[in-house]
Amino acid sequence: MKEIACFILLFNMLIPSVFSQTFPITFGEEKAFSSMIDNSSKSEAIKWVDVNTTDTTWFKKGEVLVCKGWPIGVIRSEKMYENFVLHVEWRHLTAGGNSGIFVWSDAQPDPVGRLPGGVEVQMLELDWVNQHKVNGEPAPIAYVHGELFGVGGVKTIPDNPRGERSKSIQNLCLGKGEWNTYTVICVDGTIKLSVNGKFVNGISQSTIKKGYLCLEAEGAEIEFRNMQVVELNPGLLSASQIVKEL
Repeated sequence: MKEIACFILLFNMLIPSVFSQTFPITFGEEKAFSSMIDNSSKSEAIKWVDVNTTDTTWFKKGEVLVCKGWPIGVIRSEKMYENFVLHVEWRHLTAGGNSGIFVWSDAQPDPVGRLPGGVEVQMLELDWVNQHKVNGEPAPIAYVHGELFGVGGVKTIPDNPRGERSKSIQNLCLGKGEWNTYTVICVDGTIKLSVNGKFVNGISQSTIKKGYLCLEAEGAEIEFRNMQVVELNPGLLSASQIVKEL
């Protein structure tokens, strides 16, 4: 395990820490809540900016966005979001695969871990707990069914505490090759997560309430489809609750 960890660290160090936007990605659609009320069909494609991956990490396959998983890093939404509903479907293609979506993210990767700050909406394949045992024991299975937690100094209050993280109260994620559906409601520092049709997790009092969306590459191939973001009305924010605009 030490040799593998050293290899991953060396690999990441050889990849430049910051990339300019060298390839455009459009994936998913964004609409305003008002358009749903007045029956308007107006929507816009969501544009994504490469942060610290490569032009071979992400590609479109029809309406599906494929992430190859390497190098570890993220792409970010071109714009920031505050209050919104996010719908997305995803599936891992490797047993024990790791990925996720960061909301209210600063899109500023840690130079070693290569992932940004924000609130992570975890997407782990079910075998992850068996492949990463601690003292010979697997992690609690709820760990892989949609954990929520602050990263990079972002603090939250977990609904279902596992330390500082919040674990799902029911195990609903499906395994390798099967599509999962997440609905993520983000309003005024509170997040509620629905997994495959049921709300099972949440956090509140996030210290950051407006930032970027980031899709994560973390060593395993994953596919995303049918992403939709519905923007809701803004709230009251202090400057400290908004990430720096990029």
